[in-house]
Amino acid sequence: MDLIDRYLNAVAAQLPQDERADIVAELRDLILSRFEAKEEDLGRALTEDEQEAILREIGHPLVVAARYRKGPDSLVGPELFPYWLFGVKAGLMVLGAVYAITLFIRLIGGPDDAGQAIAQAFHGFFGAGLTLIGAATLAAAIFEHQGIRPSFLTNWRVKDLGALGLSDPATWGASIAGTETAKATWMPRTRAKAWPGGEHLFSFLAVGMFVLWWIGVLQFPGLMSVQLRGQDAAVSGAPIWSILFGPILLYAFAQMAVDLASLVRPYALRARAAAQIVLAGGGLWLTWAIVEAGHWFTLTRGEETARIGGDWSMLNLDTLARLGDGARDLEGVAGTLSVVMVWVLAVSAISLAFKIVANLWRLARG
Repeated sequence: MDLIDRYLNAVAAQLPQDERADIVAELRDLILSRFEAKEEDLGRALTEDEQEAILREIGHPLVVAARYRKGPDSLVGPELFPYWLFGVKAGLMVLGAVYAITLFIRLIGGPDDAGQAIAQAFHGFFGAGLTLIGAATLAAAIFEHQGIRPSFLTNWRVKDLGALGLSDPATWGASIAGTETAKATWMPRTRAKAWPGGEHLFSFLAVGMFVLWWIGVLQFPGLMSVQLRGQDAAVSGAPIWSILFGPILLYAFAQMAVDLASLVRPYALRARAAAQIVLAGGGLWLTWAIVEAGHWFTLTRGEETARIGGDWSMLNLDTLARLGDGARDLEGVAGTLSVVMVWVLAVSAISLAFKIVANLWRLARG
């Protein structure tokens, strides 16, 4: 088999079966004409090295085959790349927040080696980040190769672009500091000016990662353990989580469905407001059920156990002021985490209530 046959066989292996013969015949004619022109210039037959040099000029078989391939030439094309980048940056910020909370929980227990706990948090973050980037790339590739273009890619307004700053860490820092830069870049004066595409893409990614963790696909190492004086204390869920596993999963899927619908139709304000009212009501019910259970987690270290739980009576400033003052034993850490959990649930309930009121107002205004 001569060089031309080897080259054409390599190209043919990358081509669709039904188009292979025609393309190979076309390439063979091109190569032979190049060889003949070079031989005419030199006045002699080409050596094998000279033939190979001409084949290199024509291109590597993978590159040549790509010229004849139909459809996009890249996983994420230039049109979708900015949206892919925004989604990845926003998702990584959510992951960073999750791992920061995980690290905070571990450090509450006073581990002997805080540096190791920090290193493990970074290791887990990088692993989860790679998974996120892979999932985002797969989704973008499907959009690219199937020609899917949600309406928010083209149906946008300049005054609605402020929320794009959500993927900028510097803007988040300025926002926390309360500077004018932050207010000018992404904090809108009214809710109506938020960019629907950016807000719901961010929410879809965050809830999607929660679903993957909830069903056990995505793992956050260290989240279900607390280190106390050099010994690991295991964190196990209370029965309430088994009872609410299905409702919480259904709630998350419903939120993702609303976010996805909002990406496709970002300006369907009334329909989205009605759906958000129903979702917020479901979230309030879940919050109430969790608080009413009174027992959320159990810390276990050897034969010793301590409950993480509480009720609304723990919502007072005195309890909050004493946060972290307890002993570093199992009971003390459980008490600290109980107070944190109660306040988190309270803030969640208030946020959901405000969401209901805000969306009722949108419906009333029409």
